[in-house]
Amino acid sequence: MTMIADVFLIAGALAAGFYCFVLSRRLRRFTDLEKGVGGAVAVLSAQVDDLTKTLTQAQTTAKSSVEALDSVSARAESAGQRLSLLVASLHDLPEPASPAKPSESPFFVRRPSGPEGNQ
Repeated sequence: MTMIADVFLIAGALAAGFYCFVLSRRLRRFTDLEKGVGGAVAVLSAQVDDLTKTLTQAQTTAKSSVEALDSVSARAESAGQRLSLLVASLHDLPEPASPAKPSESPFFVRRPSGPEGNQ
């Protein structure tokens, strides 16, 4: 009986050793930097670094654009306030006493060609 138990014990140890050998080969292929998941992790890590750099550049560009837009907006607001003040001051001017004569019109009118037009 002892002999049978020893044979089973040796067979179990050999099976466990073979199982460990197979697992070590699978793990080595799994963590291979060129073909396995290790390579995928390395590629993804490099892509994350590139994306981080790109994001930092985009944030810097956006910040400078916001600052430029703020300054332009402030200039436009001050110009709008000045225009509003100028329009308000034009309302204070008196109205002209008489309507404008046709000869004093702001439009250029060409005189008709004819005997009275050629002087």
